Amino acid sequence: MSKKYFGTDGIRGRVGEYPITPDFMLKLGWAAGMAFRKMGACKVLVGKDTRISGYMFESALEAGLTSAGADVMLLGPMPTPAIAYLSRTFQAEAGIVISASHNPHDDNGIKFFSGKGTKLPDELELMIEELLDTPMTVVESSKIGKVSRINDASGRYIEFCKSSVPTGTSFSGLKIVIDCAHGATYKVAPSVFRELGAEVVVLSAQPNGLNINDNCGSTHMGQLQAAVLSEHADLGIAFDGDGDRVLMVDHTGAIVDGDELIFIIARDLHERGKLQGGVVGTLMSNLGLELALADLGIPFVRANVGDRYVIAELLERNWLVGGENSGHVVCFNHTTTGDAIIAALQVLMALKTRNEGLAQTRQALRKCPQVLINVRFGGGDSPLEHPAVKEASARVTQAMAGRGRVLLRKSGTEPLVRVMVEGEDETQVRGYAEELAKLVTEVSA
Repeated sequence: MSKKYFGTDGIRGRVGEYPITPDFMLKLGWAAGMAFRKMGACKVLVGKDTRISGYMFESALEAGLTSAGADVMLLGPMPTPAIAYLSRTFQAEAGIVISASHNPHDDNGIKFFSGKGTKLPDELELMIEELLDTPMTVVESSKIGKVSRINDASGRYIEFCKSSVPTGTSFSGLKIVIDCAHGATYKVAPSVFRELGAEVVVLSAQPNGLNINDNCGSTHMGQLQAAVLSEHADLGIAFDGDGDRVLMVDHTGAIVDGDELIFIIARDLHERGKLQGGVVGTLMSNLGLELALADLGIPFVRANVGDRYVIAELLERNWLVGGENSGHVVCFNHTTTGDAIIAALQVLMALKTRNEGLAQTRQALRKCPQVLINVRFGGGDSPLEHPAVKEASARVTQAMAGRGRVLLRKSGTEPLVRVMVEGEDETQVRGYAEELAKLVTEVSA
């Protein structure tokens, strides 16, 4: 059964445009409260990032939840993975995050976590959607939910992050620049790294409700690159607005993406005999990651794009490490969802163990050239189903003999076919991509 409101990562859109409106959030809070209450007594944690509309939606959700008889505990601005963690430790039925992640301030959205700190199961999302289409009611006055605020939420989460590295770990002597994207990590991230002994230079940690992700953070790395060089820092760490994505910069100012961070973490666990299985990437993970892991004998599988699918694959295989090149990195040996601060700490531990800098450590993964060509088509039958396209794709794949790959997929938002070819020889890769793109154009005519 398809969902009307929930996407792969909650509900998201432009503020003021349905469904990202106060009246919908009121009804959503009520529907969620009613669904969670079916499991018994109901306690729901609510956190948010720093965008200005968070206040409005927090109040609307609070009213809806309490009208359904749910007790609400407010966390204020906190990283998304912190809400997942605190939902577990407070033994809540659910956690709600008001955030649009890496999007600009005029977007917002809602993410849900179960009481176990995981994504909500599909059946619960469907139950909430069914309730959204029914009239809103209010429980009798004596059963209306209560609201309280967790004042020590930041301290609890800081200690949790620090617990992901061995007791006594010190990053003394390490100079780090941190870009908090004027987002949800602005309080906790500098404290975590300072309390572990690092010298920390902080960027973009003055949120005003409108500047979240604005030319800063993991989607705009230029400021961090410049600061690492001017500060003569060992490395830089960039978070996104809600703290579930992380990218890094080495001491030369070069960007280190999610694929490289995943490799560094996985190799470290593998060398210490603690990896447990293999690594989950996505369809967009660079072939270089797959080949570098194969050289170490580490299995690698690809999930659909989206951390929800990465997490589902990890759970099914009982593996620990996965993520996306965008910077979603999942470390199941420490937490239940993608956590940017914890992932960054695992990278720092790997560097410390190897006694290497980030620029040196990343060299073990050589990213393969990747050519992406977008081909417009006018609708009708999908060119991907055409026998000639299938045959050509199979022939190119076979010609690269396991050292390259072809990915043909339709865009989810535009009438485009994305033709992507990866391999070790850039000239060969470009030739194959252009050949396939030309064929897709011809059969689409």
